[in-house]
Amino acid sequence: MSIAHWPATERPREKLLSLGPRALSDAELLAIFLRVGCVGKSAVDLARELLQQYGGLRQLLEASQSEFCQGLGLGNAKYAQLQAVLEMGRRHLSASMKAGDLLTSPDLVRSYLSAHLRHQPREVFAVLFLDNQNRLITYEELFFGTIDGASVYPREVVRRALAHNCAAVILAHNHPSGVAEPSQADCRITQHLQAALDLIDVRVIDHMVVGDAEVISFAERGLL
Repeated sequence: MSIAHWPATERPREKLLSLGPRALSDAELLAIFLRVGCVGKSAVDLARELLQQYGGLRQLLEASQSEFCQGLGLGNAKYAQLQAVLEMGRRHLSASMKAGDLLTSPDLVRSYLSAHLRHQPREVFAVLFLDNQNRLITYEELFFGTIDGASVYPREVVRRALAHNCAAVILAHNHPSGVAEPSQADCRITQHLQAALDLIDVRVIDHMVVGDAEVISFAERGLL
């Protein structure tokens, strides 16, 4: 039976409008994105099959274009639509960070960094450049490595800090292994960057390590 014949309280779109998006399952949210099913399957049935095929919603959302388009009912148009939705989410987070004091919004910073770095297959070192009100000026990915690490150069971080005339920075990088626990090398480069940025009166507010399931803060660990 098609979704149109379901009771109104069970239809994903009507349920979302009535109860809000958090009340929906992953399959129901995906069904709204898909809009239609295929022969013999409702959009919800198709969504459930896709979630099983890819191993979950996150794996589907982070699939490459070729991997994504292998799914039943998916293709380049749906992939483009999905990427647009994800980018709008990232830009919404960015706008929120530019509007408020990031020292009071650690969860927002974590969400922003996860959206940018968690899916990266190699290590990426990035910097959030902040003004004197701790609002985001810009986010830059500066160094890229293999799956094992990235070479980070303090001189380049200082150069970019001066270019943005920033007052503070939040350092960040991902661990492609999925384990966010900081390494000794992470601690050493943080110390080097702190020393270099101190010379130009730029504060290092935090260094965050993005893993698969968590983002670890150096400041919260007492490592700064």
